[in-house]
Amino acid sequence: MRRWLALLLLTGLVAGCAPAPPKVLRLATTTSMEDSGLLAEILPAFEQQYNARVDVVAVGTGQALELGRRGDADVVLVHSRSAEDEFMAEGFGTQRLDVMYNDFVLVGPESDPAGIRGAASAVDALARIAQAQAPFVSRGDDSGTHTKERSMWKNAGLDPTPESGWYLSIGQGMGETLQMANESQSYTLTDRGTYLSMSGSLPGLTILFGGASVAENPDPALLNPYGVIPVNPETVPGVNNELAEAFAEWLISPATQATIGVFGADVYGQPLFYPNAGAP
Repeated sequence: MRRWLALLLLTGLVAGCAPAPPKVLRLATTTSMEDSGLLAEILPAFEQQYNARVDVVAVGTGQALELGRRGDADVVLVHSRSAEDEFMAEGFGTQRLDVMYNDFVLVGPESDPAGIRGAASAVDALARIAQAQAPFVSRGDDSGTHTKERSMWKNAGLDPTPESGWYLSIGQGMGETLQMANESQSYTLTDRGTYLSMSGSLPGLTILFGGASVAENPDPALLNPYGVIPVNPETVPGVNNELAEAFAEWLISPATQATIGVFGADVYGQPLFYPNAGAP
């Protein structure tokens, strides 16, 4: 009898010492976060600190925000300010916090058949591409990059469609879009971070408009800010808001911001993202 009691007590002690299962955070974010490698760099620290597992869905910004609206994500990390503001105004987010930024650039073949190297602005560059009817690959996926691209065509007074023969809309992420542009010797709009992280596999592409770094980009309209938004549990019941809020605050903490600020600098000579928590 005593042996059984001792065994039961020991079993209870072992069970009591077993680690708690990790909490799950569903993060909907952009393909640039995945393709650049930043998430793989920073998420393990959050998972260890909070005994959590982050399930990442990397899609375009529009799709990421829709996942938040449906309750299929606890927090979103995206880069389309107008869409983010709309998400907040609809009551789907508890707060929006600035996290970081990089910029957009136009890449294409070294031969630059449309002559966009000499463009006065990104809008002028797109107008030159349209005039030359040079092939252009669009993400076509309602992402932040796609939204930015469409706004630039609108500012140029143009509305290209696949029927033109030179404008391709492929409905894919940034990595796939860059690969297609590389293979077809086409122009495309990309965030600098994803391009730099993939440049070794893109021998047919070079930055033709946007300068060698964010600081050297001649067009301030190409700035690309990222924000984090925890999903509002009052509007979308069932989300893990407590862990989402912790994640948002962790992203803007000094330690995480410092990690973001050096990511990629040792390989590319410049960071892929620039921290800007608390930006006005």
